[in-house]
Amino acid sequence: MSSPHRHTPGVPVTLPAPPLHPVRGPRGLPRPLGNLFDFGKDPLAFLTRLRDEFGDAVTWSLGPRRSLFLSHPQHIMEMLAGREHTFDILEIGWAFKQITGQSVIISKGDDWRRKRSLVQPTVRPRQVRSYAATMVDCAGAAADAWREGERIDVRKQMALITQRVVLRTLFGNDLGEQTRALGDAMDLAGRTVGAELRGIGLFLPAWVRTPSRRAMLRAVATIDTEVHRLIQERLSAPDATDQSDDLLSRLLAARDEEGRPLSPKEVRDEAVTLWAAGHETTSTALTWALHLLSRAPVARARLEAELDDVLAGRPPTVDDYDRLGWTRQIVKEALRLYPPVWLVPALARAGATLGGTRVPARTVVWCSQWTTHRDPRWFPRPDEFRPERWDADAPDAVPDHAWFPFGGGQRTCLGARFAQVEAALVLATLAQRCRLDLPTTEVAPHPGLLLQPDVPLMATVRTRRPAAVH
Repeated sequence: MSSPHRHTPGVPVTLPAPPLHPVRGPRGLPRPLGNLFDFGKDPLAFLTRLRDEFGDAVTWSLGPRRSLFLSHPQHIMEMLAGREHTFDILEIGWAFKQITGQSVIISKGDDWRRKRSLVQPTVRPRQVRSYAATMVDCAGAAADAWREGERIDVRKQMALITQRVVLRTLFGNDLGEQTRALGDAMDLAGRTVGAELRGIGLFLPAWVRTPSRRAMLRAVATIDTEVHRLIQERLSAPDATDQSDDLLSRLLAARDEEGRPLSPKEVRDEAVTLWAAGHETTSTALTWALHLLSRAPVARARLEAELDDVLAGRPPTVDDYDRLGWTRQIVKEALRLYPPVWLVPALARAGATLGGTRVPARTVVWCSQWTTHRDPRWFPRPDEFRPERWDADAPDAVPDHAWFPFGGGQRTCLGARFAQVEAALVLATLAQRCRLDLPTTEVAPHPGLLLQPDVPLMATVRTRRPAAVH
């Protein structure tokens, strides 16, 4: 599909705002169940069906909630832009809140504005630049440990790399023996959140303690104990905080306009949220990128040629990020095909509108990166891995918010820049040193808290000698 709109190469096109004409979707079961079972059985297929069979605005029922599903980028942009004024953040279940607490990701109003002003400076581009060497170092250490012909679990290895990155940038070190226990705890918590999102647990009251909820509480207790220890160590040694450049020190040193710091509980919530968001989302994106590259030899050869040309045998640095255009396009295309965050909800306030049409108050409005990123109207041959679709002179303009792996509006993910730089530099470091050959069989995505492969991805390591300066 070639866009009829004139556009600057590489700049998203803003489409005209179409009227919103919601149609009724599949009936499902009587309330309070509605479409809950169909959604829980296969959320990606269900949402794709809503888009393909019913159109850009579809009413449906997730349990007892009246829901509206959006597929048009302009409606999605309106909803995301209105999450501070006409739409509220929807708290998705009990389990999710155990991880995030009242962090900036779910806080509202004045509380959100205060916390965002305190957290945002910790992940500004200048700070991200200072963390780039850590990203490359952690990726290089992992690649150095692999041996020719060795079989590795790609998802686990990417998780180890990104976990080390986030622990070193967040806490200043990798926490030694606690690293694996904390990683296991965070992994269990993420699985519990994902399972609750897809089932009746989404509507169970907080006091109900199922076996999975009890396991979740134990995992969160493991995380909280270590984070509390680290916070107390910094508070008891303020000089160390002043001299440190990690994210935890910056959170503890932050002050709002009235000179107030974040409380220890607020620091815990922001630190754990940054940890969860900065660890698994990037490792998931890297896992999918390596899977896609293994099935695309031409794209991988172009990647290796770019790395040899730009880096000439040396490790990448943050100054190479803008020069590694094909590397960044691979990451962007992987995020299009397999967005780690695949579903965004919001709750309509009184007076909310979309496309000039009133949305009844308390309606849960949903949009999905999975379905929008794979809509053939915006992406020709949408199921194909084609990093060249992001070339600066590509003929097909991508509409604004047809690609939104980090959300949009004022609540765009604060760590978006961190994640994109990390993914590109880690991918460059690994691809410079080795090839990870995976089976070419299809791998289905499993939509939990994040969009993960449904089976372990076992790769054979093939060492590669990068080109050196002549």
